[in-house]
This record gives sequence, C-alpha cells and structure tokens, in this order.
Amino acid sequence: MEDRFNAYLLRSEDPGLDSGPLAGRTVAIKDNISTAGLETTCGSRILKGYIPPYDAHVVTLLREAGAAINGKTNLDEFGMGTTTENSGYGPTLNPVDSSRVPGGSSGGSAAAVAAGLADLALGTDTGGSIRCPASFCGIVGLKPTYGRVSRYGLIAYANSLETIGPMARTVADVSALYRVISRPDPRDTTMQGRPYEHDPVASVRGLRIGIPAEFFGAGVDPRVSAKVQEAIETLAGCGAVIVPVSMPSMKYALAAYYITCTSEASSNLARYDGVRFGPGGESQRSWHDAFTAVRGEHFGEEVRRRILLGTFALSAGYYGRYYGKAQTARANVAGDFERLFGSVDLLAGPTMPTVAFRLGELADPLSMYLADVLTVPANLAGIPAISVPCGEVAGLPVGLQLMGRRFDDETVIDAAAAFEAEVTA
Repeated sequence: MEDRFNAYLLRSEDPGLDSGPLAGRTVAIKDNISTAGLETTCGSRILKGYIPPYDAHVVTLLREAGAAINGKTNLDEFGMGTTTENSGYGPTLNPVDSSRVPGGSSGGSAAAVAAGLADLALGTDTGGSIRCPASFCGIVGLKPTYGRVSRYGLIAYANSLETIGPMARTVADVSALYRVISRPDPRDTTMQGRPYEHDPVASVRGLRIGIPAEFFGAGVDPRVSAKVQEAIETLAGCGAVIVPVSMPSMKYALAAYYITCTSEASSNLARYDGVRFGPGGESQRSWHDAFTAVRGEHFGEEVRRRILLGTFALSAGYYGRYYGKAQTARANVAGDFERLFGSVDLLAGPTMPTVAFRLGELADPLSMYLADVLTVPANLAGIPAISVPCGEVAGLPVGLQLMGRRFDDETVIDAAAAFEAEVTA
C-alpha cells in the first residue's frame, strides 16, 4: 500500500513467522529503536546510513512472536517534538486530515496504524510521544509503567523518562502487543521483572476515577473539555465512581520535564561527534572545530536548541538553580500522584489540550512545549497512561487519557477496554 503520509522512513518485506501470537500481523517500528540490518536514523541526518548490528530486545520479541516488521517510521528528530515536523526527512501527515500534523514524536507510527499501513506499531514516550499522536490520529496508545518494557536497543534521548510502548486501533490489540514486548531482559537494569500477562476485562464497575481540576484548566479547548467530560460520564454510566480531585504540582510539571529531558539529552547526544557516531569531520581541523561543524550541519534546529538548554542547566553555577529544583518539582509530581492514588484507582482527563494542529501552526517552540502539559506528569512519575479515542471535534479525533498507579497497567487497560466497548457497542 502506498505511503501517502510519509509515515515510513524505510519499508521492509519481512514475512514474519507462520506461528506465534502475532503471526500474520504487521508491525511498524519507530526509527529510534534498533533493528539489525535495517537503517536506523532517529529521524536525524547525523545518523543517515547507520545500520545497527543488533536488534532491540522488543524487536527480538516481536520476531519470536511471528510478527512481520514492515518498516521504520518517521519521528521528530531523536524524539524531540510534538508534531513530527522536526524530522530530518520531512513531516508526516495526519491520515485523518493531511493538512494537519499527526502529533509527535511517534507520529509516523500513529499514522501508519491510522492509515492501515500496519496492524500494530511501536512508539516511544518521553513526555507524551505515544499518547499525543494516538489522540491526534484517533488510535489507542499506551505509555507503560517505566520499568515494564526493556529499553535495550532504544537510542537514548532522556533515559529516566522514556519508555517503549504499543500503538494500535483497539485496546485489545494494544494489550496483545504489550504482552509480547514486556518480557524480562537482564541487560536492562531498569526492568522490574513484571511481564504483562493480562487479558483485558472490560469493566470499571466500582472503580474510583479521580478528575483533576487542573487537567481542564486554561489552555484546554472548551470543545475538547466537553467531549472528555462526556467520556467521563460514560465511565460513570458503566459503574465507575467519579471523584473531583486536585493536583497542585501540575503548575511545575512542564518546567520540571523540560529541564530534565534537555539535561539528559545534552549528555546522551554528546556521542554524535563524527568520531564515534555521525559523519566524519575534516582531518585538517582541530577536534573542537570538527565536532562543532558536524553537529551544526547535521543536527536540526530543535535538537540543537535542547542540547544548549540542557548544557546550560547543568553548567557550573546553574545546576542547583535549575536542574536541582527540577528534580524537587519532579518529586512533588510523583508525590501528588501517590497521594491521589491513595483514594482513587485511576485519573482521567484529556490527552491533549486541543485537536491536531495544522502543519506549520506551532511556529515557536514555546507553543509546542506547552502542548505537552497534560502528558508529561505521567513520565515524571513513571506511571502508566493510555490514550483512547473518545469522539471528535470538527471532524478531528479527541483522546481520553487514563492514568493509574505504578505497575497497575492492567487496571488502566481494563478501564480503556470498558470505555471502548461502551462507545463502540
């Protein structure tokens, strides 16, 4: 099938196996996940031509499960963005409306699934990069609990925040893919040895679902709020108990996230220097000049911006003022979640504050950063969160976000399955 949306950076003809839980299913892989023998660029010109010598753990598991890997999908360069317009290989278009962005940074994976180019897809989520494109493209996307999916073979952007997760058209398919990719991996010390082995139970009866007032505050499109409130009423009609709650730390979450992720990025991306990774510099130049030239020429503007921000935040004299305070704010976010989950089982709200933006609409970086306000808290705390379609505004999809306790991904998926069953019955 023709890729009219620039969802893929590379197509492959892997037939998969004849047996296994994913036999006969096609899976698209985000291009920051290593695939042996298949070019892996992270959407960056600096890695053009790089072919990993090994598979990421999740890719090995997919192959063993019989999946047919049908290509590597487009993304914001190194996962830095909310629209997939920051790719070094051109933007991905939203299959729902090709004048709109698909969200990011896993926009290529979401578009491949939404357009029917793949049955399933893997994305990565650092601050909403699975849930945002799932919401904008009208599919289901899960950010697992940090530590339930191996990060071995994921090309790092922000180690303490990002995780690999499943994307599909239904909750059942997300659950099936999650079951495969969550197997233990001794090479990843962040894994907690809790494989997902759950069959979704489509029920929320008796569950207490908290609705943080801050998730419906300034900046959220009233039409999106109304659609999500209807979804919450649907959950109430299915037997859930709706509980208004407050999360004061929300006002610090976005700043804490961007200081943390840019700081980690400035360290992780230092390896792309034309010696270890990236095209070689001119031998006549000093190392410093060659380093500067290679990165200046081959990194995109957003990547350079985040490296500079992170380097500044970690520099002498500013570490405590910025990075140290960000970690305190991060702890407050995690503490707020822990407090709330002492009295409720789940939290619910919009996935994104608006519907999909028009291509080129977010011209300044601050507008793009602000769009992540509802998704970054889950990454700061490492908790599971899912986006499930809950209707449309002006013909464009809206996502309902459900968040749960750490390592209680099963309840999050059950609630999403219950909502999906109710609205598709």
